[in-house]
Amino acid sequence: MAAVSAVALQSATAAFGRRPVLASVDLTVSPGELVALCGPNGAGKSSAIRAALGLLPLTGGRALLDGCALSDLSPGQRAACAAYLPQERRIAWNLPAVEVAALGAPWLAGEAALDRARAALVEVDIGHLADRGVSEMSGGERARVLLARLLTTRARALLADEPVAGLDPDAQLMVLERLARRAQAGQAVLVSLHDLTLAARFADRVVVLDQGRVVADGSPLEALRPAILRTVFGLSAVWLDGPDGPLLAASRAATGPASLQGR
Repeated sequence: MAAVSAVALQSATAAFGRRPVLASVDLTVSPGELVALCGPNGAGKSSAIRAALGLLPLTGGRALLDGCALSDLSPGQRAACAAYLPQERRIAWNLPAVEVAALGAPWLAGEAALDRARAALVEVDIGHLADRGVSEMSGGERARVLLARLLTTRARALLADEPVAGLDPDAQLMVLERLARRAQAGQAVLVSLHDLTLAARFADRVVVLDQGRVVADGSPLEALRPAILRTVFGLSAVWLDGPDGPLLAASRAATGPASLQGR
């Protein structure tokens, strides 16, 4: 019997007002894999993540967590199945970082939640800032606090919407390394990414969206094949054999070639 997907959309359609944002999208994320959602601006990446969590109502199709329809799950059950890191990094109150991170473990009380939060802050390399107020931190430091909040959860699936946007290269690698580690430990991880370099390097599977539709779903080499790169992203590209794995050599008419390292 096939394993139940931690996250699934089945023929999912959705709209903002009269504007369609998802068109018959099929998407699955299984425990133990990191799936990258890629596509140009407005392709439907954030909408797909929000729809999978029940934050964007569907006009057709189904969303499932752990094989159960969202409509059959209470808010508490949904939270136990999936945790969410949105693009928005604003934190309303100047709480210590450890208290913000501890919000990811609501089933624990007092010191147990704080201990788990401190461990997550260490995991994202800011354990020394545990007692600092988040309003006194840089944007990159706050992003790490929110990632720590995500990592404190016991949810079977972690969904992160553009988790590396605005971060420096070292922080981008750190974020995806930590999420990849969680996938390797058995959680299902779904991330939206603009950076094809990072998708090629870290994803087990890439799903390419364009105008609300899935146009490719497979390994990085399969999903980011030359025809998709050309029609969806406007890139002229080929995969090459590199010393450390496949390389994607891509160029635009006005720029020189760039190499995107695969895993």
